[in-house]
Amino acid sequence: MKLYHLVPPDQWEQFKDDTFYAPPSLEQEGFIHCSSAEQVSASANRHFAGNTSLWLLVINPEKVSARIVFEDLYGGGMEFPHIYGQLPIQAIEAVIPLKPEAAGRFSFLPPKAFES
Repeated sequence: MKLYHLVPPDQWEQFKDDTFYAPPSLEQEGFIHCSSAEQVSASANRHFAGNTSLWLLVINPEKVSARIVFEDLYGGGMEFPHIYGQLPIQAIEAVIPLKPEAAGRFSFLPPKAFES
């Protein structure tokens, strides 16, 4: 199973040429927020409503040395994957654009290639 991380284009630009990706949430909360394929659309619409574009990082968890924990931190009844440490750039298998549909909502269905 792949993991997915939503990131605004300007934030990705800061890290794309580095060895590790460490977004502000890592320092502020101690982990990197991720989603499963089924959670991407809801996460994008909840946290990035109004954005006209996002990047979606496709992460191979087997290449992540930091601890990955699936947890429901906010009591919403759904567990989300969190990476407790820096994300090696080499663990990112793809960076794909995620743009909202005409109604302004994000929708994502993972290509079969990402789910192997």
